[in-house]
Amino acid sequence: MELSELLSRRCVERPRGSPTLAQEEAERLLPLVPGWELAPEGGALRWRRRFADFAAAMAFVDRVAALAESEGHHPDIRVHSYRWVELALSTHSIGGLSENDFILAAKTNRLLEGDA
Repeated sequence: MELSELLSRRCVERPRGSPTLAQEEAERLLPLVPGWELAPEGGALRWRRRFADFAAAMAFVDRVAALAESEGHHPDIRVHSYRWVELALSTHSIGGLSENDFILAAKTNRLLEGDA
C-alpha cells in the first residue's frame, strides 16, 4: 500500500469480532505515517508534538476533531503543559489496530502540512 491509497480511503466500521491488524502489517504500514509510533503495549498508534502556544495546539485539536468526526473514527486526545498534544489511535470496537487507524494518522499528518 502507498500513502496515496491511505489518503484516498475512508474509515469504515469494524464490528466487534473483526480481526485486528497483524503486527507485521502494522509495521509495514508505519513508514507511511511519519511521526507516529506503535505503542509499546501494542494495539495503538501514538503521536506527540509541541506547538508554538496554547492557541495553536487547540486550533490543531479542533481540526483533528473535525476530521475524526467526518471519518467516524475518533482518537484519544491529550493536551498538556499548555502546548503539547498527544494523540492515540486504536479501533476500540476490536481492541487493537485496524486500517482505520493508519487512514486517520495519514490524514492527520496531512493537516500538519500547512503548519510546516
